[in-house]
Amino acid sequence: MQYHIKLTNWANDAERLGDIRRTVFIEEQKVPENLEWDESDDDAIHVLATNNDNKPVATARIKADGHIGRMAVLKAHRKHGVGSTMLKQLIEQARAQQLARVFVHAQITAMPFYAKHGFVAISDEFLDAGIPHKTMQLEL
Repeated sequence: MQYHIKLTNWANDAERLGDIRRTVFIEEQKVPENLEWDESDDDAIHVLATNNDNKPVATARIKADGHIGRMAVLKAHRKHGVGSTMLKQLIEQARAQQLARVFVHAQITAMPFYAKHGFVAISDEFLDAGIPHKTMQLEL
């Protein structure tokens, strides 16, 4: 399957970005809704992946401090490279902004994905929304 990746912002694509995150985080992973939405959405650069039918299938965001997060891929589209493509796009965005590093709060189960892209763990395990995470960083 082919995916189309675009940089966007919350003002232009809130509904499409939010639908993906609601499905993955709130419904699938049981993240409390009040923890999913925050003020960072307004200022972050978002990436939106759509399929050939222009249906949203994945999203992520990067904040001004280099924090990549809210990486969400609908279940049917996982393991097809869309997450890697989005991550690479966000890393390139960080380089364009001349950031020295990017980092993620990776769910423990997602650590191999980020490690494959050069991220290394820099923290002890911690809970975020009841899910075990570690901070991982990539020097640019």
